Amino acid sequence: MSDVRNVHPERVAAIPGWDYEADVVVVGYGVAGASAAIEAARGGADVLVVERTGGWGGAAALAGGFIYLGGGTSLQKALGFDDTPENMEKFMTAAFGPGVDEAKVHDYCQGSVDHFDWLVAQGVPFKQEFWGEPGWEPPADQGLMYSGGENAAPFNTVAVPAPRGHLPQMDNKRTGEKGGGFMLMKPLTETAESLGVRAEYDLRLQRLIVDDTGAVVGLVAKRYGKRLHIRARRGVVLATGSFAYNEQMVRTFAPLLAGKPGSAIEEHDGIGIRVAHALGAQLAHMDAIEVAFFADPQMMARGILVNGRGQRFITEDTYGGCVGQEVLIRQRNEAFLIIDEAALEQANNTRSSTSGMRNRPPTWVAQSVEELEADMGLPTGVLQATVAVYNRHAENGADPLLGKKSEWVEPIGTPLAAYDLRDSTNGFTLGGLRTDLDSRVLHVSGDPIPRLFAAGRCTSGICTGGYASGASLGDGSFYGRRAGRAAATA
Repeated sequence: MSDVRNVHPERVAAIPGWDYEADVVVVGYGVAGASAAIEAARGGADVLVVERTGGWGGAAALAGGFIYLGGGTSLQKALGFDDTPENMEKFMTAAFGPGVDEAKVHDYCQGSVDHFDWLVAQGVPFKQEFWGEPGWEPPADQGLMYSGGENAAPFNTVAVPAPRGHLPQMDNKRTGEKGGGFMLMKPLTETAESLGVRAEYDLRLQRLIVDDTGAVVGLVAKRYGKRLHIRARRGVVLATGSFAYNEQMVRTFAPLLAGKPGSAIEEHDGIGIRVAHALGAQLAHMDAIEVAFFADPQMMARGILVNGRGQRFITEDTYGGCVGQEVLIRQRNEAFLIIDEAALEQANNTRSSTSGMRNRPPTWVAQSVEELEADMGLPTGVLQATVAVYNRHAENGADPLLGKKSEWVEPIGTPLAAYDLRDSTNGFTLGGLRTDLDSRVLHVSGDPIPRLFAAGRCTSGICTGGYASGASLGDGSFYGRRAGRAAATA
């Protein structure tokens, strides 16, 4: 949590002097900040990055590393997948939540191929190998995967399925250490450094500094308790991350995540949102959340998920984030996986990067559905009816109720088991500052706040509720570039 309480802006007339100066000051050295710094420097600006930790990387460097891109990238084409910006836009508009920013999604899809090429040009490596099995991420360093449920119902009827999870290649996969996120951040920061971008670490943003017209001209920060003033001659770019670790903000805006560990880093305390909101910045979709669901996708695809009433509620072969959102938001955080012995053995014999669930025994084991139903404490007949309906159609390899793909549809036999997946969710926030297509922060009046820009998870980006793995790194780097270019010419 930030120790900042007073986030009201300061007037430049009250500033005694400047400790640091630059044309463009970027706050935060994750993927959005690094991308902004590169483009601002290429735009002719003297760039300073202010980072609150002791080094670059942010949440991006610790992430699995997916970047959600499509529309016909060279990696998609090399692996035999056809995609267009229009097809990508259909999926994203349907899948990324109610109230989706259609202009931003259109803009992102139209620029997606160019953005992939830009990442490659910065030195981000991608291996030409596809991973087509269910999973949170590939078990190794395969470069392309379905990462948003594109090939699962109902989205496979909305747009032609195409894999868009692009994963940077790793020497030896170690997610959280030197995984895909690290392999994305390392070349970006090296590029920024080669362009003359300066960085100051252990500096914590406190508030913004404005002139008499309301334009942002700098910021106040602290380093080890010492107050510092930093001048931005052209503009400030906020790239400070989400508010997933600000308990008060979570309880206010996204209470379903309250009390749950955030799928983010502790530095995501919402400070960038707060200092801009104090200037009158618009906020958007502050209740939107991504929800991780900790269950093995290989097991889910081979079994059925039921809620606290013993009823199926989602196709089990879809993206885990879709499952997590459905469980937490609409199923009261209640879910159980029903799977028979043969299917469990098949799942355990597959390659997977999600192995934690394989190391724990089922919660209940039974010789019949009736016995399992009783052991789980479900009303008599409900689970039996669910399994009977599923099995009736599964005999023909079909799932007319929810549309699970036929390759995963098999009748549930005996003996069978159930895993208690209640409280198997955590997540992070998707809402934040409203920005335009040039990453300018918008005032509540609808006008841009002069010389204030933002990108990444401190903004409301391409996701307004729904999600796909890679959307944060994709959105952050794409609009980080826009922010850097706009700030350089402000």
